[in-house]
Amino acid sequence: MRIDIISLFPEMFTGPLGHSILKRAQDNGLISIHVTNPRDFTYDKHRIVDDAPFGGGAGMVMKPEPIFRAVESVVSANNALRRRIIIMCPGGQSFDQAKARELAGYEQLVFLCGHYEGIDARIREHVVDEAISIGDYVLTGGELPAMVITDAVARMIPGVLGADDSAQHDSFYNGLLEYPHYTRPREFNGWEVPEILLSGDHAKIEKWRRKESLRATLERRPDLMNNVELDPLDDKLLQEIKSEQAGG
Repeated sequence: MRIDIISLFPEMFTGPLGHSILKRAQDNGLISIHVTNPRDFTYDKHRIVDDAPFGGGAGMVMKPEPIFRAVESVVSANNALRRRIIIMCPGGQSFDQAKARELAGYEQLVFLCGHYEGIDARIREHVVDEAISIGDYVLTGGELPAMVITDAVARMIPGVLGADDSAQHDSFYNGLLEYPHYTRPREFNGWEVPEILLSGDHAKIEKWRRKESLRATLERRPDLMNNVELDPLDDKLLQEIKSEQAGG
């Protein structure tokens, strides 16, 4: 997958996208990340990318021409058949794990990072495919949301995490929160690892993990339960959890 990010501040991406799993994924050719500065597509000597809004008001608006040319440049650099052009916007669709899985199916993603009062609306109306938000709050620019989405999407690409099923156990992948993890030492500060995890009985361990995943979701994010398909075993486990919570 090729990921293009259009931003006035390319240097912001060097650290977050150049370490750990994302670095290995790039080194192994699973993803390639390119950051393009729209200032490189201005034709005036001052490289101006913003102007005052028509109709008046506070702040400045990013001009459409540099953004449009930058998008044309990154699109022409790749012959992807499946491409998605996305603008980071507080008013966009809320980003979640399902969207991460969907975006992982594209060959090229292009993220537009706005600043100031945002990007001229004609870009959103005529160039981008969708707007995405990472939460109901406002940031100083689209760079941090682009990093978040890049990280989440990359995890969904086969081979990026090493173990093929690693992402499938992440919180939200199947609608539930993830079960708790433990490692050595077996006892720390008097806190013991659950005995079932030391039993070697994989069927019982998987059942325990499913139950703890259900428990975590029920206690912390009960709203998620409305969208989860439960089987008869899940129903039984939920009854056990509720009985335990009631002291039964």
